[in-house]
Amino acid sequence: MVAQEREFTAPTVQLLTPQGELRPSPEAEAYLPLIEALGDDALEQFYRDMTVSRRIDVTGANLQRQGQLALWVPSLGQEAAQVGSARAARPQDHIFPSYREHIAGMIRGLDPVRIFALLRGATLGGWNPDEVGNFHLYTLVLASQTLHSTGYAMGIRFDGACGTGDPETDAAVLVYYGDGATSQGDASEALVFASSYQTPQVFFVQNNQWAISVPVSRQSRSPLGLRGGGFGMPSLRIDGNDVLVSYAASRVALEEARAGEGPTFIEALTYRMGAHTTADDPTKYRTDDEVGYWAERDPISRYRTWLESRGASAEFFASADEEAADVASDVRKRALELTAPTREKIFEHVYSEAHPLMVEQAAWLDAYENGFEGGAA
Repeated sequence: MVAQEREFTAPTVQLLTPQGELRPSPEAEAYLPLIEALGDDALEQFYRDMTVSRRIDVTGANLQRQGQLALWVPSLGQEAAQVGSARAARPQDHIFPSYREHIAGMIRGLDPVRIFALLRGATLGGWNPDEVGNFHLYTLVLASQTLHSTGYAMGIRFDGACGTGDPETDAAVLVYYGDGATSQGDASEALVFASSYQTPQVFFVQNNQWAISVPVSRQSRSPLGLRGGGFGMPSLRIDGNDVLVSYAASRVALEEARAGEGPTFIEALTYRMGAHTTADDPTKYRTDDEVGYWAERDPISRYRTWLESRGASAEFFASADEEAADVASDVRKRALELTAPTREKIFEHVYSEAHPLMVEQAAWLDAYENGFEGGAA
């Protein structure tokens, strides 16, 4: 018997068309009041964020090609998904990234040089989330952050830190991962526990169409935006290249989470315009026509067209470009000044206080290194 092909579909929630027109899809009508309530400064900040993100991305890729970074993880093309969702979070919320959410970290207060240090091998850890707006550590272990975030969200629930009715203190968790990571067992286990314990959590999947060289069509026979429903939570698919709907959908989901109404699953349809990482050659597995199709749906160009239609001035766009260039130039300069950590750093944070075992091991390492001709490097 030959298996019959079955089709599964899900509507894509959209506010801005690829042409930059504010024309909400039926499912997006409810989000319009949130956008209408935003002032010019907030709307223009979305553009500034996306522009900075792209310049940082180009800077990182260039530094890697020049031998100054071991690796760079591009986010080119995914700016709207990241900026909109990150701007929807409140200061008390916790964000668990994968390894591509550079601008989300910057929005939370992370110095981008910390990311460059990580990818240059100039740090043994990364950063303390408490010091950077509750933006947690990058992880290269696919989907592991879904479990970390769910455990943290369970703790918020158990501590009574959500659902109190106080928007200044009620907290939620936002976790980012990609379409490839949805195929990992950890991702499904996280959804099970999140639904069972009704965690204050938003699962934000950036479907950039490719898990390195494996297309999303191979990973899932149905839209990922339907997946949350199978675990008993609200689930939707949004246009991930539309910063307005990314913001609005994330804001509503996070507000519901903080209010104690449980988790939401969001699939953001977007596209990785660059390589998976600088160790990857995407020309080996995707076509120029496909890349061209998504280039016409560029999130920054689309949003600029809409801002221009609202009367944004040429001076504003020039200042945004200048700001992005200044940030990227500063990051490049400071990244090139990074030095390798001393080996003493290995022992500094194993225990919160000085520990004799660490003293003993440090002394052993010193003796070992000094035993080579020329002494320790």
